[in-house]
Amino acid sequence: MLFAENTLYCSVIFKNTNQLKNTIVEKVRTLLKDSAAARWTALVLLAMAMFFGYIFMDILSPLMEMLVDTRGWAPASYGRYAGSETFLNVFVFFLIFAGIILDKMGVRFTAILSGTVMFLGAAVNYYAVSPAFIGSGMETAMNNFMNLPDTAWNITPFCAGMPASAKMAAIGFMFFGCGVEMAGITVSRGIVKWFKGHEMALAMGVEMALARVGVAVVMVCSPIVATKVGAAPEVSRPVLLAVLLLLVGLISFIVYAFMDKKLEKQMGESGEEKDDPFKFSDLGKLFGSKVFWIVAILCVLYYSAIFPFQKYAINMLQCNLQLTASAAGKIFFWFPLGAAAITPFLGNFLDKKGKGATMLIYGALLMIVCHLTFAFVLPATKSAVVAYAAIILLGISFSLVPAALWPSVPKLVEERYLGSAYAVIFWIQNIGLYLFPMIIGRTLANVNPGVTDPLQYNYTVPMIVFSSLGFLALIFGFWLKAIDHKRGYGLELPNIKK
Repeated sequence: MLFAENTLYCSVIFKNTNQLKNTIVEKVRTLLKDSAAARWTALVLLAMAMFFGYIFMDILSPLMEMLVDTRGWAPASYGRYAGSETFLNVFVFFLIFAGIILDKMGVRFTAILSGTVMFLGAAVNYYAVSPAFIGSGMETAMNNFMNLPDTAWNITPFCAGMPASAKMAAIGFMFFGCGVEMAGITVSRGIVKWFKGHEMALAMGVEMALARVGVAVVMVCSPIVATKVGAAPEVSRPVLLAVLLLLVGLISFIVYAFMDKKLEKQMGESGEEKDDPFKFSDLGKLFGSKVFWIVAILCVLYYSAIFPFQKYAINMLQCNLQLTASAAGKIFFWFPLGAAAITPFLGNFLDKKGKGATMLIYGALLMIVCHLTFAFVLPATKSAVVAYAAIILLGISFSLVPAALWPSVPKLVEERYLGSAYAVIFWIQNIGLYLFPMIIGRTLANVNPGVTDPLQYNYTVPMIVFSSLGFLALIFGFWLKAIDHKRGYGLELPNIKK
């Protein structure tokens, strides 16, 4: 009897000890990843770097008129420069390699690498448009560099007649593009790592919202810094400021790396290796998935009608409304700012209610309406009210699609090659981002023969090109929703599990 009681007593103690041990272990595991304050701090560090990256990406977009007047960049040259950002990602497959690096080396290493590449590429870009470049030996070298015919087979960012400063800026922009696109997939992967099972779509929405604020800041502040700060107007001045901000972004990535390392140490992991690690054969699974291709093509169609449009939007508004770059920037300011304001709410809705595929369809519809308005209604009315209305609707569209698109990817692929999945999507997206700035530049030149005044361009045909991409994106949105309904990927379901 005594033996039985002692055995029972020891059993209870052993059971309680195990429960206590499991409780302690569980508390250790919730110190960072499951702490709201910690994961949102990690998000701020990741988003800050992307915020500065987006500032630099469009730092010259409001200054097309000044580039024409002070550096001799014609529309075709500007288009090649704008497309150069994605050249190495597309044709050297850098984004594919970036995804493999991310899956093999982890978020910390890839974040710091991407931040460094962004900063160095931006520094070269600044030198190209700075007064120091004018009359230098590098300008002479660039005048003799890559003078290829400006024809369809010339897929490079360079052509004969392109100013030396534009060629040099394109080289820097190419390397910056490698860094910023690598950072994009790294930040997405990092958010999934910290927020999976929590407010993942909201977190992605907040990150994208901050990036949109970066675009809004550029559209208003870049012309002001270029023209009203300093003794004389200077196009390189805002570029230098953006380079310095990228240095701050690199520092934020480094701080994030310390947080990320602490998280994994508390989770009992020696590094970022997984029990089921990435294998090169996983890429075959991606390329063999029909639903993955639908998402990737929808992405390239939609973003090709947004980011290349941003490169020309200020000049389009100037030509239609006869405004200064600063005044046009104040109108366009509401596009990224509206997107920034709405995206987190849509992400929260997606987390709690779902309807991701439906949101993609509505986003494509709004984009079609907006670009057709810019093509036909705005030139006919010359109304700033019409411009504001279309810009705000486009901002709503730009909230719907990204808020639904990126959180849907983890539902389609296994986590071990999620980084590569984002990389492949970004790579396909970059094909469109490379081609369409040049297509629009050539189209703009062809439909405006003999026009030398950068305030007199007719943008009707370029806007029709952008709206046609919206029609195709709409078709793929309906296709995606039909496949999700048939196969149950969960794209219409909420992200937070009850």
